[in-house]
Amino acid sequence: MAEKKTTTKKAAEVKETAAKKTTATKKTAAAKAVLVVNAENIGFKAGDVYQALAAAEKALNVKEIAKAAKISEEETLLGLGWLFKEGKLQGTEDNKIVLA
Repeated sequence: MAEKKTTTKKAAEVKETAAKKTTATKKTAAAKAVLVVNAENIGFKAGDVYQALAAAEKALNVKEIAKAAKISEEETLLGLGWLFKEGKLQGTEDNKIVLA
């Protein structure tokens, strides 16, 4: 009888351990970065975009600019808008952007 109690006790421990593992492995949603929209911040992002395009010395699309500048695509678009308004950029036929 002692063996049965031990086996039952071990089975219960295994179930508890499995339950703990499944609850511990639940994924939590990653915190989303907040984009601050003001003239100063957008001006800095425009500078990042300009530097990335100048360093590349070729036409890039939005995703490539964001990767080169190490900023999000949303921030890239804000910076591009700033630079287009100032006349510092040109668009190409294949949806890429180059310095004017």
